[in-house]
Amino acid sequence: MNETSPRAALPAIVLGGTGYVAGELLRLLAGHPHIGPVTAVSDSLPGSSIASAFPHLAAAYRGQVYAAFDDALDTARSWQRGAIFSAAPHGVSAAMLGRLMAATGDHDVRIVDISADHRFATEAASAQVYGSALAPAAQLSQFTCALPEHVERVPTRHVAHPGCFASAMLLALVPLLAHDLIEPDVYISGITGSTGSGRAPASGTHHPDRHSDLYAYKPLAHRHAPEVEAVCRHVTGRHAHVHFVPHSGPFARGIHVTLQARLREVHAGIDVNAVLAAYYASSVFVEVTDREPHIKQVVASNHAALRASTNGRSLAVMSVLDNLTKGAAGGAVQWMNRLHGLPEDAGLAASAPGWT
Repeated sequence: MNETSPRAALPAIVLGGTGYVAGELLRLLAGHPHIGPVTAVSDSLPGSSIASAFPHLAAAYRGQVYAAFDDALDTARSWQRGAIFSAAPHGVSAAMLGRLMAATGDHDVRIVDISADHRFATEAASAQVYGSALAPAAQLSQFTCALPEHVERVPTRHVAHPGCFASAMLLALVPLLAHDLIEPDVYISGITGSTGSGRAPASGTHHPDRHSDLYAYKPLAHRHAPEVEAVCRHVTGRHAHVHFVPHSGPFARGIHVTLQARLREVHAGIDVNAVLAAYYASSVFVEVTDREPHIKQVVASNHAALRASTNGRSLAVMSVLDNLTKGAAGGAVQWMNRLHGLPEDAGLAASAPGWT
């Protein structure tokens, strides 16, 4: 939606405006019935058209250019209410959001940070994973990290969205912990599309290298494992020891994870799909399917699909979502809808295209 849209109601700023997640945010916000105008920020390309970075968005943002951060800061100062989305890089997002928080004061301005900067509750926890704290304690205390399906109300003004792999894992894992169905050791294998590695060209995302190939990376050492453990403790009060092996897949979009765990003896033979279906009965976007889910069911949508299989006490849960949408930009819009009291599916109701 461009800056002159008559539907504008809730002004928005998108930081990190030229990355894949920002591009997906801009695509979703262009069709949002309650959010706009949208100011896209890029300190590397201020004054350049949004279409120059994202030709597929030319019709939605015809003639609109990227703003410099200081200009967006001036815009935010004038708001009484608004929405800020950060798709800025890890380690960069927190400083920008800190300045925006100071500029907007106690106005009804909400933030969803898609970067990792506010995912941990303390500086020490962040430093343990990233080597140094990504945000100061005063800022961390104003963010809650969780998926909207798992928290009815957040005690903070702002939200940190879990990572894309973490989102797929949490959708499968949280209901199991909430019902105390499983032993604490959880083994997860996940495959992600190349867009999950970001826009900057690298050997892991270069098409000739990745096409027709499949390989693991950072086995048992990926940062999403401690993020998932931290969110699970916060949401369920229970601990899981996550053993995670991520893989790079030969496709652009989508995530497929398989969680394996041991059911507690008292729950052997339980209908886990019935438990999952009951847990997500009121969810707009999570479906427990009657067959093993496929990525094409959800790619380019904000929907996710789950299916469990059991054999005595052995349990496997398959979880699929789109890494750019439900795992990042779409989940962020879903959160912003909640934070501002809008319908949770506003701007997100479209089904997956099916043929991608």
